[in-house]
Amino acid sequence: MTAGGYPDAAGIGIDLEHGILRVTLDRPQRRNALTDVMVAALISTLERAGQDEAVRAVVLSGSGDHFCSGFDIVERNTPGDGPRPRVGSIQRRLPAQAHRLIPLVMATQVPVICAVRGWCAGIGLHLAVAADFAVVADDARMWEPFTARGFTPDSGATWLMPRRVGEVRARELLLLGRALSGREAAEWGLVHRAVPPGELAEACDELALQLASGPTVALGLVKLLLHRGATSPLDAHLGDEAYAMELSSRSHDFREGLAAFKEKRPPHFEGR
Repeated sequence: MTAGGYPDAAGIGIDLEHGILRVTLDRPQRRNALTDVMVAALISTLERAGQDEAVRAVVLSGSGDHFCSGFDIVERNTPGDGPRPRVGSIQRRLPAQAHRLIPLVMATQVPVICAVRGWCAGIGLHLAVAADFAVVADDARMWEPFTARGFTPDSGATWLMPRRVGEVRARELLLLGRALSGREAAEWGLVHRAVPPGELAEACDELALQLASGPTVALGLVKLLLHRGATSPLDAHLGDEAYAMELSSRSHDFREGLAAFKEKRPPHFEGR
């Protein structure tokens, strides 16, 4: 573990400064394709971030020229010295790995931003789509590679895509394997914003600073409401909204926001 209690794992870089937790996928030689170790570290990192009072926003990016080319299925399927896993190993493994990671990105009560350049494929694309904001280089390549490789999607692809771009376009992505540029992804509403590659870091930093200086409790609760609202009936969701209102109105930032409104000045939120 690092000094802040975050995992020290191969392929993952962690840095926390000014309320922003920067998580870097660091396997540039494999276009930052994920391994089991990396997925486990991302899960631990997001769980820790959701409980860390010092974290007010998370930025996920890739080292080098690419964000993430998906899961490293070549490494996973390279024969080793041990016995082959028995039938059903994928079905048993996924709930604790990729299928745990994507819901965490969506439910962790701090905003998550993905900074995307180069290839963004498979679970890498799902990380970007599940994030609260994905800022992408306009020449990035967003791709669902599954049917081109002869197998079916995982990590929430068939749940996320129809909800983001509609069923017709989801079929283009998932059945036809259409790759989108970052600009096209923004036009489709798949990501938050596309920018020229040279402006990506600045655009992400500006957004992260805005979120990290916001009312962290309220932002986290709004994020949770949006996530739950995707599957909740209205009556249950109105109950969740009342609960969130009760919590947020007890926060220090609510009192600061009210004082700032009365005094006609910008609020100074401390994330409490």
